[in-house]
Amino acid sequence: MTKSTSNNNISGVFVIPSITWSDDRGYFRELWRTDRKEMPRQIAQTSVTMTLPGVIKAFHGHDHQDDCWYVAQGRARVVLVDRRKRSATSGQTQTIYCGEDAPAMIVIPRGVFHGYQVLGHTPVLLMYHTTQMYESAHPDELRIPFDDPTIGYDWTIKNR
Repeated sequence: MTKSTSNNNISGVFVIPSITWSDDRGYFRELWRTDRKEMPRQIAQTSVTMTLPGVIKAFHGHDHQDDCWYVAQGRARVVLVDRRKRSATSGQTQTIYCGEDAPAMIVIPRGVFHGYQVLGHTPVLLMYHTTQMYESAHPDELRIPFDDPTIGYDWTIKNR
């Protein structure tokens, strides 16, 4: 099951469990449906990135685009930070564990900074859909270091 560890989810963020049909041949999984009200109506670009075990890619955000993330392979800890000044959840952090064993689409609105850490020994294959195309001459990318003290996120693995 997809898990969010924060008590208060960030306004406008949706974690949508994937619908999967399995049989003796394997499975078929739906990722994107325009009839889901939580999903943006228009996607301008779909991209994929592979990240090696132990790597943290964080944090970045956008002024103009929304992101929709799906971890197709591996397992990731996705961390979201609401940096929108007028949001009811401004300043809040949300953690979501997802991947092969917890398939879900994560809808991340503009202004919510996001990043992830690869968990386990398998690379993460992250597919992401964006509402704007990437323009290298004018990237809509705002960056904050993964260990920024104003966020203060603890990336350590806690053995229990």
